[in-house]
Amino acid sequence: MNRRKHYTYSFEKLDVWILARELRNEIYALTRDFPVEEKYGVVSQIRRAVNSITDNLAEGSGRASNTDRANFVNIAYTSSLEVINQLITSHDQHYIATELYEELRVKMDHLINKLNSFYKYQLNKGTSVKKRFKDQ
Repeated sequence: MNRRKHYTYSFEKLDVWILARELRNEIYALTRDFPVEEKYGVVSQIRRAVNSITDNLAEGSGRASNTDRANFVNIAYTSSLEVINQLITSHDQHYIATELYEELRVKMDHLINKLNSFYKYQLNKGTSVKKRFKDQ
């Protein structure tokens, strides 16, 4: 049998995508235990939001311009804020314990900081250092 190794795309090498992927897996595992009546409510909403983070990082990696790539990182950032809001809702409704909520908030804060840094990097990537200092 001839097994060929698959290609690894640039987004799969991004630390921020790897972190978002790990958080996505945690959110999926967490929401499996949510009440059945939340299947189309908070479970659906938080899963769509956490998927949006990795989806937009992947899609943005294929864009031609740094500005366009930065836009997709920004969308991933806003989806991260939506995940936090859904975690707050889940905590308020007692679907997750305070300790787990706090742990996930710290992880989300870390992801958001990385997304913010990546966004700034994308915006400045095409500009030479000389030009940046000249414009200031």
